[in-house]
Amino acid sequence: MYNTPDIAPTIEEILCKATRDLISYEEALKLIKTTGSDYQALIRAADLRRQELIGDEVTYIKNWNINFTDICTGTCGFCAFRKDPGQDGAYFLDVDEIVQRAKTAWDDGAIEICIQGGLHPDVDAYFYEKILLSVKEEIPDIHIHAFSPMEIYYGAAQSGLTLKETLKMLKDAGLGSMPGTAAEILNDDVRKVICPGKLTTEEWVQVIETAHQTGVPTTCTMMYGHVESVEHRVEHLEILRNIQKKTGGFTEFVPLTFMHQNAPIYKQGISSPGTTGTEDLKLYAVSRLMFGDLIPNIQVSWVKLGFKFAQVCLTAGGNDMGGTLGEENISRSAGAQHGVYTPPEHLQYIIRDLGRIPAERDTLYKKINLL
Repeated sequence: MYNTPDIAPTIEEILCKATRDLISYEEALKLIKTTGSDYQALIRAADLRRQELIGDEVTYIKNWNINFTDICTGTCGFCAFRKDPGQDGAYFLDVDEIVQRAKTAWDDGAIEICIQGGLHPDVDAYFYEKILLSVKEEIPDIHIHAFSPMEIYYGAAQSGLTLKETLKMLKDAGLGSMPGTAAEILNDDVRKVICPGKLTTEEWVQVIETAHQTGVPTTCTMMYGHVESVEHRVEHLEILRNIQKKTGGFTEFVPLTFMHQNAPIYKQGISSPGTTGTEDLKLYAVSRLMFGDLIPNIQVSWVKLGFKFAQVCLTAGGNDMGGTLGEENISRSAGAQHGVYTPPEHLQYIIRDLGRIPAERDTLYKKINLL
């Protein structure tokens, strides 16, 4: 691998290797700790790798979010969205209202709706099925990207179904793909602090792999910048990479920087106040070099980062701007300053200003129209 196998590789040697092969966990850990000129070389290497794999197109999708309830039995310490039944601001949309919002989004040009909600005591897999059937009856051609692994796990348990039975039922009802959220950091020591009632790392992997095996593709995410270490971040990326090698079912990776402002664990003094910009850029760059062509699409979340810094992250390995969105309530509840609908023209402006080529895509990156 290296000319001097008995000596630890230099940053230059690791980055040289990254132009032709995936970097290892140990190499990624070394890169994510870089500073100074080595840090600058890392960012440049990731950008070059992105250009080699993807080209200069930066994609986005016309979509809309529908968060159908904020009532949740969960106890996640980073969540400022959840409400208890009867609490001021608690809501639970009925299926007709969900369909109406989906129809409005479709009429306004959205080709995808993302449906997620809290773990409501009265919700189960059959309720998810009813949503899917009702939306598809009204709008047969819309892509439904819905239900996190936690929701799938919860809905299956509530219904007395296996994961496989649940996912097959939902796929048959019109589920096109799933968000790979609820991953947070895939380390159980970290999860015991930030989301003790949530599914374990093993259970999250089980839901994701079952979805892929059932023919339901998913995204994959990481919510970072709270109580985890950089070792945990790289460990998380390695878990995602191993899943992708096994199933090939991930469509994209979406890093989600921690929104600390209203998060309970921050208010209690447990977590750090999110990440710095340098940490964000390192994560984008290292994920690009770890994933290579296994997960070629890396999304910069303008909801979390803001438009200006999302544009900067496109220079560190990112190639997708996410969606036009609408009604995004979860991030904004936690303190994000963005999340309301943005027109495609604004995303196009940001992309062109960087010297890149804007392109509209579908959910699975199978149809991409250059603009």
